[in-house]
Amino acid sequence: MPDTPSPADHRVDHWVGRLVTAARRRRGLHLFVAVLRLLLGFAFLPAGLKKLLDQPFTDPANHGRFHDFLHAFHDTGVFYQAVGALQLVAAALLLTQRYALLGALVMLPVLTAITVFCWSTAVVPTAIVATLMWSGVVGLVVWDLDRWRGVLRPDGAPAPAPRAADAARPDVADLGLIDRRLWAWCGVVILGLYLATTALAGRIYRPRGVELDAPSFYLLLVIPLVPVATWWIERRRRAR
Repeated sequence: MPDTPSPADHRVDHWVGRLVTAARRRRGLHLFVAVLRLLLGFAFLPAGLKKLLDQPFTDPANHGRFHDFLHAFHDTGVFYQAVGALQLVAAALLLTQRYALLGALVMLPVLTAITVFCWSTAVVPTAIVATLMWSGVVGLVVWDLDRWRGVLRPDGAPAPAPRAADAARPDVADLGLIDRRLWAWCGVVILGLYLATTALAGRIYRPRGVELDAPSFYLLLVIPLVPVATWWIERRRRAR
């Protein structure tokens, strides 16, 4: 006989589904999710590029459990670069908005490993940041619950019948709460600007304080203004 979910499983799925559906009717949360995707995608760009270009992630002079592991990780060569490529793929998918769920699903196991590694080596500030990022990715996965919840059904179990309320309402994605195409272009611009800062600097650019003599520094300052400009343009369009 095929496995069937227990009544408790049905209740949890029902209530989580209702919460997600209610959340997706709010424009403010759609904007928050769009910006969160941009932040998480951008955060993976420098880390992924460093690995893909086979650059060490930490100074060779640093030692301890955390740094020694990263030195050994870098010495793996192709594996190190493959992880970097995976991070860049996840970042690019998140920045597109359209394929953000796939990006979140790719990023989730990578960030899970990073978070556990940081806590196990007691690098508390980095571990806190990694945990916040991990929580954000989990939130993005839950946000698109209806698109993947079917994989949790046991093999052979029949698909649940749609609720009458769900059948009567239009799909939330079609309500036009935000201009997804505009936010997708926002991600493309951010990706292009960061690649430009890297090209200008000739390295993975991470400023150490205020570097007024570096062109990449000014270009980097423009990046956080792109989501603000996107929000302003969208607001003007909606006001017409």
